[in-house]
Amino acid sequence: LTAIALLFAILQLRPSPFVVLDEVEAALDDVNVSRFTDFVRRYCARSQFIIVTHRKGTMEACDRMYGVTMQERGISKILSMRLGE
Repeated sequence: LTAIALLFAILQLRPSPFVVLDEVEAALDDVNVSRFTDFVRRYCARSQFIIVTHRKGTMEACDRMYGVTMQERGISKILSMRLGE
């Protein structure tokens, strides 16, 4: 949680147009995942976020979701979904 707070403090001082986060909220409980997604929504006007996650709360808060599935061995398929429509 401290590292996430530091990240958003840095983004407030020096906004980046593009941010990639890989499971940064994996160790958080559901209440803090909700707080994390609130921060991401606040910063979405200035930055574009790509978040790799397995947390349901983070997936529910996103605008678009992409997934990779392997129905047959060795053959990957990319799925995409626009949420909120």
